[in-house]
Amino acid sequence: MTNIILLILCLILGVLLQRNKSLPKDAHLTLNTIILFVPLPAIALLNVPLLKFDVKLLGLALGPWLIFLMSYLLIPIVGKFFKFDKATIGCLILTTGLGNTAFVGFPLLEALYGTDVIKYAVFLDQLGTFLIVSVVGIGVAAKYSAGKLRLREMALKILCFPPFVSFFVSLALGLLGWKAEGMSKDILSQLSLTLTPLALISVGLQLKVRNVSADLKPLAVGLGFKLFLAPIMIFIVFKLMNTSRVIFEVSVIEAAMAPMITGAIIAANYSLNPRLSGLMVGIGVPISFLTVYCWYLFVSVI
Repeated sequence: MTNIILLILCLILGVLLQRNKSLPKDAHLTLNTIILFVPLPAIALLNVPLLKFDVKLLGLALGPWLIFLMSYLLIPIVGKFFKFDKATIGCLILTTGLGNTAFVGFPLLEALYGTDVIKYAVFLDQLGTFLIVSVVGIGVAAKYSAGKLRLREMALKILCFPPFVSFFVSLALGLLGWKAEGMSKDILSQLSLTLTPLALISVGLQLKVRNVSADLKPLAVGLGFKLFLAPIMIFIVFKLMNTSRVIFEVSVIEAAMAPMITGAIIAANYSLNPRLSGLMVGIGVPISFLTVYCWYLFVSVI
């Protein structure tokens, strides 16, 4: 419950800071850069080396990849139908294809199921959502940004993307038997804790709830996809796969989470409709508290 209250308070704080004239107009971009270079790599170094690969758990990582693939294929078709511009389509792919499986997902899952399911959620988040945003997300952002990038330039951006580098460095360290302990663990833990407040303050700085009607159509498409269509697809797929009960429920509940903050940050950094990316998180997170609980009640009786 504390984590959820923190999410709401930091979001409100970001909105209030919009009134502070001493802050530069693009203060959120500075925060976004700090997030990409400090807490996200710290989180990878803390968690990735601890992952114990089990073939039975690979199904957990499948869910986020299926959602992102569906978003990548479907959103451009829907966008063309509604005549969304390229930046809006790119923004929607990043914010609908990536769920907040950690900083909203972990506390909600713990509240609904207890601490025992968090190990499954970590596996889903690190090999699913985090790996997607680190490897594929930056490529999608580059593709849909205003400038045209050659394949070589796009590959360079991906290879230099801090979360991408930190993920594979962490993976290599884990394979060599290293894990964060003692002082290194304490330092990385403290750095990782800055992600949630910095990210939500950044979103709050971008959140403009006035004249929301201008973004109402893409917002409705995005939240409809993320909060309803994505979990429906995962529900059907995992039901057909006949996976274990815990993997089934964790996958569906995580699929129903609000848009990922990091995805929205990347969209904003690449000028992919920053206002819409802020709305997707700022409105999506509070709504998801209700919709996730509805999905929990639904899967509990199926």
